[in-house]
Amino acid sequence: MPHRTTASPAPPTEQAGEAPLSHGLKQRHLSMIALGGVIGAGLFVGSGAGIAAAGPSIVVAYAVSGVLVMLVMRMLGEMSAAYPSSGSFSTHAERAFGPWAGFTAGWSYWVLLCTAVGLEGMGAAKIVTGWLPGTPQWLWVALFMVVFCGTNLAAVKNFGEFEFWFAALKVGAISLFLVLGVLAVTGVLPGTDSPGTSHLSDFLPHGGQGLIVGLLASVFAYGGLETVTIAAAESQDPVRGVASAVRTAMWRIALFYIGSMAVIVTLVPWNAPEVVDKGPYVATLDHLGIPGAGQLMNVVVLVALLSAMNANIYGSSRIAYSLVGRGQGPRALAKVSGGVPRTAVAVSSVFGFGCVLLSYWRPDDVFPWLLNMIGAVILVVWIFVAAAQLRLRRRLEREAPDRPAVLMWAFPWLTWAALAGMAAIFVLMARQPGTRVQLYSTGAMALVLAAAGYAWQRARARA
Repeated sequence: MPHRTTASPAPPTEQAGEAPLSHGLKQRHLSMIALGGVIGAGLFVGSGAGIAAAGPSIVVAYAVSGVLVMLVMRMLGEMSAAYPSSGSFSTHAERAFGPWAGFTAGWSYWVLLCTAVGLEGMGAAKIVTGWLPGTPQWLWVALFMVVFCGTNLAAVKNFGEFEFWFAALKVGAISLFLVLGVLAVTGVLPGTDSPGTSHLSDFLPHGGQGLIVGLLASVFAYGGLETVTIAAAESQDPVRGVASAVRTAMWRIALFYIGSMAVIVTLVPWNAPEVVDKGPYVATLDHLGIPGAGQLMNVVVLVALLSAMNANIYGSSRIAYSLVGRGQGPRALAKVSGGVPRTAVAVSSVFGFGCVLLSYWRPDDVFPWLLNMIGAVILVVWIFVAAAQLRLRRRLEREAPDRPAVLMWAFPWLTWAALAGMAAIFVLMARQPGTRVQLYSTGAMALVLAAAGYAWQRARARA
């Protein structure tokens, strides 16, 4: 383990003399952000490839990865409830292992979020140009970027309000989908016959290999759950917000992810071409004969993409603000005006739009390289979360035994089990040609950031 600057470092601070962030998020904002955070475009669209690979066993894949995500969220919730911070896992990693760890986790996640903003903008623009052919995609991307950058620049409550209504629409749409699906499965929905278990007979159509592909696809579909622990630091009651979000994570994952996968593979043959071509949710609604299902789901997917853009601009700006406030980046990004780190918001948005330009200018080399680099960042973050929780739990018990509002189950055994699960995913990624390059590219970026962070840490220790 790298040398730490002191034997027991003081809690990392973020403001560093700047005006503090506002506390404009209300409990209803946090509750809906927590609900909507698990419903992303990856679920609506990306799950089709997982179903095509794993068949009906995709339900098992989502259940297994869902258990891992619940453990990570419980660990993150424990630390965030005890030490609320806009830096979330980055601050916890620094508190546990020193500045190099916070630097690595924070800046790698910042790159991930900023790149995702650009990807989501392109996805949303593609949907809109399908409705309005002849309009340039870049124009829509620019419009979306301006809208959400402006929203995040104005006040944190604007971010909260946008996410509240975006999440409400997503939750309503998937809840209606589940109700219709269950009625169809049970044969109660008018005009449809229950397929029974006829589509589930070939449970593992591609054997264990297909299940592994589905498992890897499901792991990355859960990205975005961390936003609620970042946002909690700007709420009126951070501890209550984090505790509530973490405690309800189990049923949210079980209902929205595992439940919807079970409905889809029961109603629609796993190998139906439209599952991939149109997306599994559109394919299911078409199968049920719901009029206008394709356009309805396109609206929902558009909302999911815009919601993700909004949340990722917010999350990236707060991660950058926290890092800089702890002396790990350009001081200009720490400037706060009106309770908002406006420079960090602007820079994060510009980076996201730069990714869009790369997709047009260098689609054959630079852009794919950037995508590969962020491919496994979420796993790097989860490893930092688990390792930090192992160390901080004992310290927390000594310093404030009555403080935690959330505690990790069966500590330390489930924490070690989660780390073992992450290691297994790394091994599986290394074995798959489609994910091996992502693993190595992300690993290279993490090593470069760790080396830079460690060098900076040693230089500061000598100063």
